[in-house]
Amino acid sequence: MVIAEQGCRHGLWLAAGLVAVLGAAGCWGGEGLAPQRPVAGHAGAPAAERTAGGRARPGSEESGAGGRLREPARALAATAPPCTGGTQVPNDQPYDAMFFRHYGVHPFVDTEDDRLSTFALDVDTASYTIARRYLQDGHLPPPEAVRVEEFVNAFAYDEPAPSGADFTLVADGAALATGQRRWLVRFGLHARQVAREHRPPALLVFVVDVSGSMAREDRLGAVKHALGTLLEQLRPDDRVGLVTYGSRGQVVLEPSADRAALRQAIQALQPGGATNAEEGLVLAYELARRHFRAGAIHRLILCSDGVANVGRTGADSILARVAKEARSGIELSTVGFGMGNYNDVLMEQLADKGDGNYAYVDTPEQARRVFAEQLEGMLVTVARDAKVQVEWNPEVVQSWRLLGYENRYLRDQDFRDERVDGGEVGAGHQVTALYEIKLRERPAGQRVAVLRLRYKTAADAAEVVELERKLSRSALAPSLAAAPRSLRLAAVAAGLAELLRESYWVRERDPEELLALAASLPGAFEGEPRVRELAELVQAAVRLRQQRSQPAVAEADPVPPVLR
Repeated sequence: MVIAEQGCRHGLWLAAGLVAVLGAAGCWGGEGLAPQRPVAGHAGAPAAERTAGGRARPGSEESGAGGRLREPARALAATAPPCTGGTQVPNDQPYDAMFFRHYGVHPFVDTEDDRLSTFALDVDTASYTIARRYLQDGHLPPPEAVRVEEFVNAFAYDEPAPSGADFTLVADGAALATGQRRWLVRFGLHARQVAREHRPPALLVFVVDVSGSMAREDRLGAVKHALGTLLEQLRPDDRVGLVTYGSRGQVVLEPSADRAALRQAIQALQPGGATNAEEGLVLAYELARRHFRAGAIHRLILCSDGVANVGRTGADSILARVAKEARSGIELSTVGFGMGNYNDVLMEQLADKGDGNYAYVDTPEQARRVFAEQLEGMLVTVARDAKVQVEWNPEVVQSWRLLGYENRYLRDQDFRDERVDGGEVGAGHQVTALYEIKLRERPAGQRVAVLRLRYKTAADAAEVVELERKLSRSALAPSLAAAPRSLRLAAVAAGLAELLRESYWVRERDPEELLALAASLPGAFEGEPRVRELAELVQAAVRLRQQRSQPAVAEADPVPPVLR
């Protein structure tokens, strides 16, 4: 049974007793269908197709992988049968019903064909956290779960926050291999900080999934903890409302400053029923609209596992409303919880269309990072419709390849087209883009590239700002070992992502090089546990890949098989 296409339609083929169990577990029962497989792309499709302008447009495919439910580390798991029924799900995967989409892998582009690389900015980090969970539980993540830019942007770099401007721009690079003319180039953006006391008041609506699937792994308990962390960071003039959805949506609390009432309402939530995500979001938008405050921040914060199975369950039907509300000033951020019966595709697209960001929470430490340390970045938008265009010098650069941002691709002419949507960047956010380039045998000149950033200011959407930063050959280090530590950190994060997504461009590379570079990071970032964790994840990924490549030894069978 192909889970992604058929789902667990309990009423059609399961006994009544099993229906009750699976319904409590939050599998795909209810009136709708399972999460939908996009029509574009298919397994085994080419990584990219050529488009006008000489560049490549990544192909795409979506995968729904079945698997065995594991009790997660650092959480009390509420064990539930897999969505396929029985006690084990097909293909011996670690988690059942995980939905991801593959956006392809950028190819090398010759500068004689196209010297411009254009994409919308992205500040999501969920892909890194989900992959970390897989690796820490002893499994390789599906390649389609890996988005390189979200690995790179999951880390903070050394660039100082701007003073008196919206952004600091940086550009540097280093040689990847001696004598091979291959270089790694980094372009970094650091948005200005906004202190809590200086931001506008906020009107927030928590949109909490209380369907049966949220009982698995005590997901709803994790949501309660995370929202409690967020409440501790709010100001007295902030207002918060609460909407839930299971089989039906419900307004639990109108927006108010009564933190005690909100905490009590959150702690009283109980999981059960199907998942009517659309109705929950519609009610939340209506609530935010009724309480709209001029000059305030308006944001919905969705906490869910992303699986919708009642009402209109397709992404397109929900995304149109989300995009419309974002244009009117009510933005949406999404926070994912849980492994198994999880829809990464919908959560990522909702945040994209909602002009928000997508994060994933699997530990109390990650909850504090998202809802405390990075809260102002979630709430305060510094730049709207932000786009990047890199112009390569054909006299110096022979070809280039962008690492990641496959689902943020823009046509070159879209860069200055204000009708084309870009990405949103919050206060204090750091955004990094890495390129692999090949230099010409005899470069003519010093200029390698020009980075251009274009965005609409948060204060006035009609005001468009364009910044630029040049990169010269003198800014390129002779090796990664001699490069600034921020470039080495970004290189390891991207290298891990390329390894995990089984990129064509790293198939022939020796993983020992990545291991050695990763091992050097903790000494350069003393007292930063997340950098040490990254080095450990690289070790785990290489070990798991080696174990997978070893042929399995079959147990001896004393009785020859008989064909019937």
